[in-house]
Amino acid sequence: MGHPDFGEAFLCHCQEEEGSPAARSASLLRYSNLGPLSRITFAGTRPEGPLPDTGSQGLFEGAMEAAVRFAESPAGWIVFAGPSGSGKTHLAVAIASRCVERGQTTFFMVVADLLDHLRATYSPDSEVSYADLFEQVRTAAVLVLDDLNTHTGTAWAQEKLFQIFNHRFNAQLPTVITVRGPLERLDEGLRTRMESADGFSRVYRLGQYNTRLARRIGDLPPDMARRMTFESFDPRGGRAATPDQQTSLTQAKRAAESFASHPEGWLLYTGPSGCGKTHLAVAIAGQAQLQGRPVFFAFVPELLDHLRATFSPDSPIGYDELFEQIKTVPLLILDDLGAESSTAWAEEKLYQIVVHRHEARLPTVITTSFSLDLLESVKPRIASRLVDSMVVDWQPVAAPNYRDQRRS
Repeated sequence: MGHPDFGEAFLCHCQEEEGSPAARSASLLRYSNLGPLSRITFAGTRPEGPLPDTGSQGLFEGAMEAAVRFAESPAGWIVFAGPSGSGKTHLAVAIASRCVERGQTTFFMVVADLLDHLRATYSPDSEVSYADLFEQVRTAAVLVLDDLNTHTGTAWAQEKLFQIFNHRFNAQLPTVITVRGPLERLDEGLRTRMESADGFSRVYRLGQYNTRLARRIGDLPPDMARRMTFESFDPRGGRAATPDQQTSLTQAKRAAESFASHPEGWLLYTGPSGCGKTHLAVAIAGQAQLQGRPVFFAFVPELLDHLRATFSPDSPIGYDELFEQIKTVPLLILDDLGAESSTAWAEEKLYQIVVHRHEARLPTVITTSFSLDLLESVKPRIASRLVDSMVVDWQPVAAPNYRDQRRS
């Protein structure tokens, strides 16, 4: 008593150290649950992503730009969907690391681990209560949920996830979600919140689902892309083209260039073999690639062969994955419809693809050597969609065979 500091309160040195910026950053990092993943940052990320094909690299670059913007100012939801190995988790973790670096409270959790931890809280020996963990996830300032599987099983798991998603959607809490597989196969309650029409949630698709195949069906062969361009297309036709045939080729090229500039609806080329249909289809695909648009180009018989191969136990890709990509890719080009073996299974698969894309109005280009009359005779269900002039721009090509270079 009598000391000048009597009755005053002073911070202990240990408390002063805990209040330092370094200590707060370490505390946020522990809370984030990133663990060893904290080493992943945007600075150490390759802009082209982990996959070798041009289409996947373009998708990754766009998603990374969006991820960097989100990390600097977290608002709304950002969703990364695609196959394993496409870079989804990498971008999600990089966002979490940047948020922690900025002093933002962030919580990272793999969906399967979250569900296991929630189940474990029912145990009498659990050190964490169900309510505490569930509330922590529901209300985290920034939540990163990794590897939401389109096959998440039980009704209980679906219910818990829906409660979390619904709360965060209504409260408009910043959330990062990665989805393995096509978004279309998610539970409807989860998917509708991720695809919010008001722009609250933004979805970025990464990788082509066929990147794990030895021969990647859907990729545009580089040598074809180099040879078959709009510049190299000769509307004068072969050596015996008539003025009417040249007019047909000029109109076909004009339609292809217009479609390539603004892909909308369907473009159908019919005509004899060698008249230039595939050339124009490849030119459209090449233009889409230059513009950074995903495109799936396939010779129809090979496409069906690859679909059959996915049923093999050794296939690195599942049938559902490949079939869903074909149905939903932003631009599909089917070359030489009718050249495939006409089995009931093949007809059914092609019909499902055509119907889905026709009803969804997804940009599609089809070439065939069949006339419309012949298509209606041998493929009536498919032809009924191809004659819809509200959706399909039919371009009949009448020209000699470009490949016939024999001397007269």
